[in-house]
Amino acid sequence: MTTEEKLQHFYDVSMNSAQEEAQKAISEYRASLEQEMEQHKREKQAASDNRFKIESENAAREINKALSAEHLHIKRKLSKKQQALKEKLFAEVEDLLKTFCRQPEYTDWMEEKIRAALAVAGNDEVKIYVNSSDAALLEELEKRTGMTPLLSDTDFMGGIRAVIPDKNILIDNTFLTCFENEKESFNFDGGIRHE
Repeated sequence: MTTEEKLQHFYDVSMNSAQEEAQKAISEYRASLEQEMEQHKREKQAASDNRFKIESENAAREINKALSAEHLHIKRKLSKKQQALKEKLFAEVEDLLKTFCRQPEYTDWMEEKIRAALAVAGNDEVKIYVNSSDAALLEELEKRTGMTPLLSDTDFMGGIRAVIPDKNILIDNTFLTCFENEKESFNFDGGIRHE
């Protein structure tokens, strides 16, 4: 082999070696860049997922806050409506009680309550009070029961109140007490679940 051939051979081998090393360096650099790019993608995806999660939670909180405020608003409106209906209902009940007090059945009912109070008293003294608006019924009640009821100073819408001092008993069959107890304990239950 001549020197020129040797030089050419050395040149070819050197060039091939340099090209192989360059290709190897480029491949390693490319692999390194791809690895960095994948790491960067994972970090960006994780950051994006985290931001999405935070924004979703914030949106859910805002929605819950708005729903809660609307629920409270609806509850207040419902409560006002229920209160108005309750007042209307009990105004009607009061009118019905007043109407009942003008019926003959009212005198029968009062007689029944007076007799029940007399039975509880037995031989003990008993004071029966009737509403001042029932003054016209005193004579009839005395004929039916054998005792004279007293007129109350306090208006209790009708009914009777009996006091048995010896037994320390108060029998309260007044419409006012029943009316107020019902009004206080009244609840709006009903609809599909409460029928």
